[in-house]
Amino acid sequence: MTAPKTKPGAVPPLAGEASDSLLQRFLGYRMKRAFNVVQADLAEALRPFDLRMTSYTALVLIMDNPGLSQSQLATVMDIERPNLVVLVDELEGRDLIVRERVPTDRRAYALNVTLAGRRLCEKAMAEVERHEERMFSDLSTEMRATVAEAMTVIRQGGDGGGSK
Repeated sequence: MTAPKTKPGAVPPLAGEASDSLLQRFLGYRMKRAFNVVQADLAEALRPFDLRMTSYTALVLIMDNPGLSQSQLATVMDIERPNLVVLVDELEGRDLIVRERVPTDRRAYALNVTLAGRRLCEKAMAEVERHEERMFSDLSTEMRATVAEAMTVIRQGGDGGGSK
């Protein structure tokens, strides 16, 4: 097998590994790379429960906020309504939640977790706690608090709450 030919004037690819050192100066890039690692580990932690990050998040929010409406859930999760309907349908189809009409507003549905949903959610939350401990065990309590505070400040700034 012969090596692919390069076009005249083209720079051949570098031998060895590529470097992202130029991008490392951007905090957003570092955050995204760190998130990729956390997300991959979380996906593995949730796999035995047949949950994804979004379905887990929705289940926890519904359990923690009995009677939550679909529009409230969409708002707190910051997802589009059509995507939420698919998510709610999935959780309801697995008998993890129930969707009940709100008596005062026939257009709205109240979401509640079932007993099976509560049990699954509690087991998944325990596994997510183990995931968090694995991922962040090298961070001191103070570092964890600083990172959490920094993410809150960044999020508030992105929501229009910060000074520009």
